Amino acid sequence: MIVITAPTGQIGRQVLDIVLGDVLDGGESVRVIARDPSRLAPRVRERVEVVVGSHGDPDVVDAAFAGADSVFWLAPPNPRAARVEDVYVDFSRPACDAFKRQGVRRVVGISALGRGVPGNAGLVSASLAMDDLIAGTGVGYRALTLPSFMDNMLRQVEAITSQGVFFQPVAGDLKAPTCATRDIAAVAAGLLLDHSWSGQDEVPVLGPEDLSFEDMARIMSEVLGRPVRFQYVPVESFRDTLTRRGMSEAMAQGMADMMTAKDRGLDNAEPRTPAATTPTTFRQWCEEILKPVVLA
Repeated sequence: MIVITAPTGQIGRQVLDIVLGDVLDGGESVRVIARDPSRLAPRVRERVEVVVGSHGDPDVVDAAFAGADSVFWLAPPNPRAARVEDVYVDFSRPACDAFKRQGVRRVVGISALGRGVPGNAGLVSASLAMDDLIAGTGVGYRALTLPSFMDNMLRQVEAITSQGVFFQPVAGDLKAPTCATRDIAAVAAGLLLDHSWSGQDEVPVLGPEDLSFEDMARIMSEVLGRPVRFQYVPVESFRDTLTRRGMSEAMAQGMADMMTAKDRGLDNAEPRTPAATTPTTFRQWCEEILKPVVLA
């Protein structure tokens, strides 16, 4: 039995699709935890067991993890949380209790690069604390440690389309890894379907290349056939924009602290290895994902 949390989210949805594709001929049963099952595609609802509710609810996770061998764990975003720790560590406590109580053998979790880097990195630091909490249960654990997502660029489609510009509080010439969510999902699904591993480790997912935001602007310009430029914004302005849009002060500060750490090279701390290099290039992602959205 594989249990998948956040099955309608950006990553969880793709994990679920890959897992269901692999178990098409039977053999592995799949269960999902969903607040709103109507958001699952009909073809998916027909093939999975659904536990309705939040995976932060003790009763929900206790029921969902009964008989489970492997769990995909993703703490969902909560932009109005009073503390960053609430989103990652406190949200995960009921699940950690259920891992032990229900005898779950393996957990694959979504986390971030940054282990061993000194200083507060906001959301990243909270993600790593969540990893420690899960590992402390004794369950087999693989934390997927991730840089920024290529797919985050979709949040700025309006500015890219109407103004030919995107914004970040990071130096434009800093080269760093990025990864596509579809590659994250592929790595996660592979681990969920592999019943041979045990113990605890981190699995970096670094994409195939290090690019700066200026590199990305050039690639987007070439793919879209129109000029796109990068605009640096001070981290204070970035934080203030988030609060104006409704994010809590604590979460906005957590985002700002994370981006400051990235600007100082957080995502470059992990050495690139063949095992950590996933296939989707930024140019390919722009051709297949960004361009159709911009031109729609």
